[in-house]
Order: sequence, then C-alpha cells, then structure tokens
Amino acid sequence: MSFKAALEADQEVPESWSSYMTTVYRGRKPPTIGSYDPDKLEAKAREVTKKNEAAFLYVFGSAGSCSTDRANRKAFERWYFTPKMLIDASDRNLETTLFGKKYRSPLLLAPIGVHGLLHPQGELCAATAANKMGVPMIMSTAATRSLEDAAKANGDGPRWYQLYWPRSEPLTLSLLSRAKACGYTACIITLDTMCMGWRPYDLDTAYLPFNHGIGIQVGTSDPVFMQSQGTTLKADEQTQYRGHEYDKIRYPFDPVACDFAREAGDEFHISLKSLGRNWSRQIHSGLFRTWDEIAFVRKHWEGPLILKGILCVEDAVKAMKAGCDGVVVSNHGGRQVDGAIPALIALEKICDDPRIRRAQQAGNLTILFDSGIRRGSDILKAIAVGAQAVLLGRPYMYGLAISGAQGIEEVVRGILCETELTLGLCGFNSLDEIWGKREKVMDKIELGFYS
Repeated sequence: MSFKAALEADQEVPESWSSYMTTVYRGRKPPTIGSYDPDKLEAKAREVTKKNEAAFLYVFGSAGSCSTDRANRKAFERWYFTPKMLIDASDRNLETTLFGKKYRSPLLLAPIGVHGLLHPQGELCAATAANKMGVPMIMSTAATRSLEDAAKANGDGPRWYQLYWPRSEPLTLSLLSRAKACGYTACIITLDTMCMGWRPYDLDTAYLPFNHGIGIQVGTSDPVFMQSQGTTLKADEQTQYRGHEYDKIRYPFDPVACDFAREAGDEFHISLKSLGRNWSRQIHSGLFRTWDEIAFVRKHWEGPLILKGILCVEDAVKAMKAGCDGVVVSNHGGRQVDGAIPALIALEKICDDPRIRRAQQAGNLTILFDSGIRRGSDILKAIAVGAQAVLLGRPYMYGLAISGAQGIEEVVRGILCETELTLGLCGFNSLDEIWGKREKVMDKIELGFYS
C-alpha cells in the first residue's frame, strides 16, 4: 500500500527514510549522538574524544589553512531551492541505480581509514550499520580491520573496496583478489593521495598512526605483503583470516606508550613500527601513477572501476577513455590541497560538459560526489547538479566516535530522512525528477560567497 493510500485509509504508513522522524518523536528518546545537527555532532565527537584529541583531529583536520574544507561547504550555499506547491509528493523514494544495481538511497559510506582510532571495533561498526540500513560501505585500504573481517560483519550488505594503489604489482593483485573473494563488488582507486598532504593538525603533534602499525591491518592480513616482510600466512588464512596478532591493537591508541614499549625492547611494537613503515612505502609511497597505468588495474578487475579525486573535465573524459566506469568528484574533503577548487563547483563544470552528459545518459559513465556533504539538502543539491550518488565522510566518523555502530546508523538515518522530506517539500517524488535538472530545482544566488 502506498503512503497516500495508507493515510486515506487511516492505516499504518509503510516504512520509508522519512518515517524515521516519526520514530524519533514517538520514542521520545534523544539520539545517542547528541544531535542531528552536523555542527553539534562535530562538537559532541570532539567532547567525547577529549582524552584522545589527536585521534579526533586526525579525522577533523584538513590541508594547510583548511580553506578547501571550508569552501566545500560554502559552495552549497550558492544554490537555493525553489519549492513548488500543490504537487502530490505523498509517495516518495530515494532509490537510485548504480552500475546496474538498485539501491535504497544515493548515499554511500566514504572510504575513510583508521576507524580504530575512534572506536575499539573500528570498521566493523561501519560494516554492521551499513548492512542494517542497506547502504553501501566503501572499505579503505588504510583500515584497522582486514577485508575479510569487515566483509563478515557486513554480511549480505552491499560493499565496495577502495584501493590505495601499492607500488608492488603482486601486492596490488593480491588486494584485488581478496576484495573479489570477499564480495566487494566495485573498486575505487583513490588518485589524490600518492603522497600525503600538508596537515598541520597532525604535524603539530607528529601524529601518524601508520608509523605505529595502526591502519595497516589490510596489509598485515595480506599473504603477499607479509611474505615480503619475512612472515608467511597459512593458506587457509588467505581466505579465512581472523584474529591475527597485528589486529590486536590497543584502544585508545597512544603513540607515546608505543614509543616507550619499543624503547624497552618490546618485539611486538618494534615489528609494528617496521610493518607500518613498509606498508606506508607501498600505499603512500610518493610514486605518482600515470593514465596509461590504469590499464593494469582495469585488466585485473572485472567489476565497476571508479577513479576518486577527479576535479576537472578533461580528467573525467580521460577516465572514460581509460575504460573506467565512473569517477568520484572529490578533493579528499580538503585534506590534500589547500586552496583547491570546491568539489561542488568542480561537479558543476564536469556535469556541464556535453561529453560527460551524453556518457551519463547512455549509462557509460557514473558520476559520484564527495567532499562537503553535511545535510540532506546537500545531497539533493549534488544530485540536481548531476551526481548520481554521494559519499558521506566525517559525519559518520563522528557518529562512530560517539556511539559506534548505533551512532553511524543515527547519522545516516537522520541525513536520509532529511533528504526525503526536503525532496517532497520541494514538490518532487523521486531523484529521477531532479537529477541533472538544477534549473528546475534551484536558483543560484551569490550571497557573499567570497565574504
């Protein structure tokens, strides 16, 4: 029964993303995350991690003066909805189709590393929450859990894999093979972190968890990488990897304690530092790849292949020519280049190009968006500009820090509830009605954007 029919028959309405608001009001229980407001959410996460401030700042911080991060969010303020009245928007949905598969919403959990800095269960929380909601999670190569453990926690939920491209071809093939074996259906290659950006928040405290063996657990569970380090994993562990000693990282992570342990001759922490250094040499090596090298990954990945970090039209076109199925328009949340173009403005330029529009409409290229999403209205603006789905980053990490899997779920359900409500209040029933139709949905008004 449709939402409208249920209302007219005075019956219980079917569950939707927007029904979450009714659940909240009826339950009379405030969220465990403290607030659905993204600014208050951030403040709450900072509060609960005050004894672990460096971990919070690792997630919060951006490159240089953080100008790119600020500009990402400011760019959304240039667009204003023009709601239409007396349109029947009683029955709404946020369904979208990506690479031939239908999803309940256009939201994916962005690939973010080292979840274990903020919660002892790390990426298992995101995997569990994503499965419960039917929202795809994108597993990072810089995770604190193995690909196999995250896949098990994710169950039959949708999941993708983000590749930080190693220097070693055998290691690259091993990671891709494991991802395929664990049910990760799409591969995203992140292009904008061939080396790490200048991040004062971390530099001021010399805080880099990888150097202490934190965020290298995809590596320590990989037979090819560990063999290169003089350690052999048994054959059954290649597909059934569980509970290796290097997964047993202490929470909260204390780099000072790790330093003391090494200086005292603790072999475990000495090996962690060595492994961390060598893993970083693989995935943040400073080796800058070129367009002709994409063919190697394309040859060895049969599913959708997506390039993340695209900010200019010509790079999006090159991605198509290289045989990629999609791109993520992203500046890494402002974490790599200070003063970079806001991601939403880059999205406008890319989606305005006739070659891109034709490819999207023909189903030959999928445009995803990342960097700056904080509210449901942001999602709709990105869709109206031309994105087919968006990646949510820092907000779900703040939810993780506050209350684990439940915190992630509250963040996601809240933002998707707001998305669906706003869609209907603007006079639309589905994302198809607004996709790429910004002039139909919004007006562009420069209200002190540069002030």
